Amino acid sequence: MTDPIADYLTRVRNAIMAKHKVVEIPASNLKKEMTKILFDKGYILSYKFEEDDKQGIIKIALKYHPISKVSAIKSLKRISKPGLRKYSDVDNLPRVLNGMGIAILSTSRGLMTEKEARNENVGGEVICYVY
Repeated sequence: MTDPIADYLTRVRNAIMAKHKVVEIPASNLKKEMTKILFDKGYILSYKFEEDDKQGIIKIALKYHPISKVSAIKSLKRISKPGLRKYSDVDNLPRVLNGMGIAILSTSRGLMTEKEARNENVGGEVICYVY
């Protein structure tokens, strides 16, 4: 697998389109941090990290509106790819849907949203947009 982050986003996107309640994803430290951010910002219902003989599994419970069954996540978009990395300094951090969505950044202080990076006054690699 050449791009595990794109695989993570694609698995979540496909599960949402198929209206699944839970999606299982092979674990890594970066994926665990991305999952924590999605949970903290209210895009997923819950998550659980399970250990197995290999690398572990992340189980994510997806969040839907109770009446209309619309997902909390409308779009997941990979920005920085292995072939073309996208970096942003603190002055040019992206705003997703004029602040309604989030951009996940990999900074020198770990994974964080663009709002947290603005508050910490750091830039970094723009991993993805979520709204």
